[in-house]
Amino acid sequence: MTIKVINEQQNLQEVMQVLLTHLEPAKVMKFLATCKLGEGDYLQLKEALFSQETVDSLYEKIKEYQESAD
Repeated sequence: MTIKVINEQQNLQEVMQVLLTHLEPAKVMKFLATCKLGEGDYLQLKEALFSQETVDSLYEKIKEYQESAD
């Protein structure tokens, strides 16, 4: 029998991506603060989450989110 060990950092990054896709950023940050999941290397996590993003692409996503919330 083989047991697959899940890399905690990769798992956390995947969960963060799901949360950020489905919740507004403020709620995600509140959740992380409540669970004390904000500890660790923020710069490494930021690179993993936003490596494909530019200022313009983030601006468009924020704009779309804000318009959908109205």
